[in-house]
Amino acid sequence: EAHPVYAAFMRHKDSRLFRRPEARETIVPAYMGLIKQIDDQFGRLMKELERQGRLDDTMIVFTSDHGDYLGDHWLGEKDLFHEASVRIPLIVYDPRASADATRGTVSDALVEAIDLVPTFVEAAGGMVPAHRLEGRSLSPLIEGRKTEWRSFAVSESDYSGRDARADLGLAPMDARCYMLRTERWKYVLHETFRPQLFDLEADPDEFSDLGADPAYEDVRAELHEKLFEWFRNRRLRVTISDEEIVRRSGGADRQGILIGYWKPEDP
Repeated sequence: EAHPVYAAFMRHKDSRLFRRPEARETIVPAYMGLIKQIDDQFGRLMKELERQGRLDDTMIVFTSDHGDYLGDHWLGEKDLFHEASVRIPLIVYDPRASADATRGTVSDALVEAIDLVPTFVEAAGGMVPAHRLEGRSLSPLIEGRKTEWRSFAVSESDYSGRDARADLGLAPMDARCYMLRTERWKYVLHETFRPQLFDLEADPDEFSDLGADPAYEDVRAELHEKLFEWFRNRRLRVTISDEEIVRRSGGADRQGILIGYWKPEDP
């Protein structure tokens, strides 16, 4: 009784491939070998930076754009929102003394890939243009400062170019889905089909889809509203900062451009 989108992806060629034990036994070790190769090359890079004396003034971030199912959930590739796909590595090396408080520690904060650009801007001494960037600088987390952090993370998927879209008979604009993940819950909104819901506390492997369970209607409604709150607050005015808007307010009168006035009545 898999969700229709999930079922369509399970019918993909790459997903069917991983059902063959001999394929998995070959592909997974090769994948792990590639990770080892990346680790080796990263070690060479670190040694060269150390040789040049640049480790003291270089911030280094190791991350990825997505995970890989490798047969988990009977899937290949990366398109859907199980933890195997949406969780990515994120290791930050910050040489500044202000980062000493958290050095060598792990954070469970809900961070997103879009948080990296504001982090780099702030680390370089710039002002983060909040009217353009929806991410948040990770500096408070890196420096161990108390801060009000986000309560959920969001991910989006457009699978219009995948076989699942044609399999489901969807128009390209309808082959979209959105994930909202809190510390406990994962809610997935589909354009055409029912939502999905996973209780990551009781079901960390995400095998029990509660998206149609009437007992969780209130949970789905709450998460649905959080997702649309996020939609409503996306950055749409990117050319003028909030500070510039405030500065310009009332400027028409100061320039002698009188709007909304009418000449006084005759005495």
